Amino acid sequence: MTNHSLTPREIVRELDKYIIGQEQAKKSVAIALRNRWRRQQVTDDIREEILPANIIMIGSTGVGKTEIARRLSNLVNAPFVKVEASKFTEVGYVGRDVDSMIRDLVEVSHNLVNAEYQQEVHENAVEQANERIMDLLLPPARRGSTDEADQERYKQTRDKMFQRLMAGDFEDREVEVHVAAGASSMMQVFGPMGMEDLGINLQDMIGNALPKKKQVRRLSVAEARKLLTAEEAEKLIDSEKVQNEALYRAEQHGIVFIDEIDKVAGERSGSGPDVSREGVQRDILPIVEGSTVKTKYGTVSTEHVLFIAAGAFHMSKPSDLIPELQGRFPIRVELENLTEEDFIQILTQPRSALLKQYTALVEAEGASISFNKEAVAEIARVAFEVNDMVENIGARRLHTIMSHLLEDVLFELPDPDQTKIRVTKSMVQKTFKDTVDNQDLSRYIL
Repeated sequence: MTNHSLTPREIVRELDKYIIGQEQAKKSVAIALRNRWRRQQVTDDIREEILPANIIMIGSTGVGKTEIARRLSNLVNAPFVKVEASKFTEVGYVGRDVDSMIRDLVEVSHNLVNAEYQQEVHENAVEQANERIMDLLLPPARRGSTDEADQERYKQTRDKMFQRLMAGDFEDREVEVHVAAGASSMMQVFGPMGMEDLGINLQDMIGNALPKKKQVRRLSVAEARKLLTAEEAEKLIDSEKVQNEALYRAEQHGIVFIDEIDKVAGERSGSGPDVSREGVQRDILPIVEGSTVKTKYGTVSTEHVLFIAAGAFHMSKPSDLIPELQGRFPIRVELENLTEEDFIQILTQPRSALLKQYTALVEAEGASISFNKEAVAEIARVAFEVNDMVENIGARRLHTIMSHLLEDVLFELPDPDQTKIRVTKSMVQKTFKDTVDNQDLSRYIL
């Protein structure tokens, strides 16, 4: 399924498979995504004037803000990065500089495009890798040999061995493979982790200046095929074409999710940490407005990148952001807190529902587990009650509850005497009776 075939209603239907509730947020992101396709259909003279309508999602942690944005990008295979506004500091001092979010986006885009191109050349790459393996198993005949009988014998032997290779007879046989030496660990001498944020790829610079080193490794034929296939695929792919496509997709289809935007908002006092927070906002502003960022694959314009910001806004409100930044996020969506009924649906309905995940984990041990309706309702009630008593962390509370509930079961498996496990309401009540009743205990355990 591509973004060309998805209408807003279809996008929402796809999101419904993974995310419970939050209809208004789904509707807003669906329209924003469809508008990108609509923009590609208009005439050139107005296309560049149509800018994406960036979105701020307001809601407590665990209500689905990040999941909506992530599933949206997966839906159309668009380049997507999630960054936290609180990780940035003014002009990159101590923390990361804001340009790094776009460099990360381009890197993701490049990986996506490269994987697609590798898939296209995979069959040819495997064929060439098998030919190289044959050269290792049966070295080519001596050059200059004119004996036709020797050449025919060699050809027949090679054909027979190739048939056996294809049949899998040599998968465990070891061969010596000449491969490019790995990146030197001394690269860390040049600077701390995060050096890529300077936009300078030292490894590429030094690697291009020095001759390529090879090292000999003894590998099984199966392992050698994987390694040689990757090498051959790299030779078959036009790297410049990949880079250009990656830059185009980042510019036209990229999605940047800026989480914790509320952490850099606040009433401007003119001193203290508020100055730094406002500085981060002013650094983010030109990126969102549309600017050119240098990356190791080329320059990227951010003018048509879709930005989705999110925050709980418990201690601040969107109007506390600087006016210029507010204006660049014209759409605001408030996500609702989750109810007990929502928790029941989250546990059972999505494709990756939590109960389905634990069922798969238990089945991996040769056992089975079942949850009756009363047990599911009780799990939802406990999660909702703990959220209400301690701190509301939304659906993330379900992970804590389920982990605590099935701790002993997962510890004992595999157990030949325990192949069928039934989770009932009484089991849930027994597990959480003391914890839920004791608020201090709940705070530390759940």
